[in-house]
Amino acid sequence: MNTKKPIYVRPLDLKQGRVEMAHGAGGRAMAQLIDELFATAFDNPFLAQGNDGALLPPANGRLVLSCDAHVVSPLFFAGGDIGCLSVHGTLNDVAVMGAQPLYLAASFILEEGFPLADLKRIVESMAHAAREAGVPIVTGDTKVVERGKGDGVFITTTGVGVAREGITLSGDLARPGDKVLLSGTIGDHGMAIMSQREGLAFDAPIVSDTAALHGLVAAMLDCGADLHVLRDPTRGGLATTLNEIAQQSRAGISLTEAAIPVNPVVAAACEFLGLDPLYVANEGKLIAICAERDAERLLSVMHAHPLGGRAAIIGEVVEDAHGFVQMTTRLGGRRVVDWLTGEQLPRIC
Repeated sequence: MNTKKPIYVRPLDLKQGRVEMAHGAGGRAMAQLIDELFATAFDNPFLAQGNDGALLPPANGRLVLSCDAHVVSPLFFAGGDIGCLSVHGTLNDVAVMGAQPLYLAASFILEEGFPLADLKRIVESMAHAAREAGVPIVTGDTKVVERGKGDGVFITTTGVGVAREGITLSGDLARPGDKVLLSGTIGDHGMAIMSQREGLAFDAPIVSDTAALHGLVAAMLDCGADLHVLRDPTRGGLATTLNEIAQQSRAGISLTEAAIPVNPVVAAACEFLGLDPLYVANEGKLIAICAERDAERLLSVMHAHPLGGRAAIIGEVVEDAHGFVQMTTRLGGRRVVDWLTGEQLPRIC
């Protein structure tokens, strides 16, 4: 994302203007878009270098790298938008590896005709989320595709962080006897998207849970609990993420339905639409699997953090060579919680 400042005939019209093909052609119009919108919003010393990449100081420790593409529809939803979502999603993928996120890169694919006012709103949301998280956006890229071929805007973000010394977290480290913890209610993000998409109104609003989790993760690591796995249950929801972990670890997971927190309005919306909240996406929750002896201590630490107030112990890891996830229902029965089949909620992140 080049931030050099050529002289422009007139300022960019960020109220009435629209994205043009010239904004992705590499010339003066593209430089103006980058200078007056992206560079202004994301301003930091690394981005201000104005080169094709950011020259960063050496990192002290093991690097963690993650990237995520965001194609959510609608672009703006209760509790957030594609901008803050693109920051939070990548920060969380780095954080659940036991790393402190350091830098972000962002790539935009814009559709010809997209309102510049909406693009400004998205970029400013990204900038706010990055600054609030303390992780700068240091480089990026912008492309423009023809009208009708891009659905407004797609954003890809890449995050770099440094793993904490002596900490190794991985989906293949869950062991029989470990406890499974969840940081809060499930399904909020997916149902916020779905209810807005379908024009549904409920007695209480459904708001996305999109949030940066690295502060919560740091507090959990600081307490010294014997953590084995951290994962954020995004697409496919809690059920699919736990199946991924069970398969990686070659163990089973036993859940207690009554222990899994779900906001009543989300549960009602899922029932109305015939959906299972276990499979609905989240963007501000995490799963933690730790040694049994540390579960209650870890739960207390999570409860003390603003993003873990409704954390709960929801199950345990058990011996099972087949890697099944099963759940004791509220009625006392048992059911298999399988992988998500098909596409329950498309375009939710």
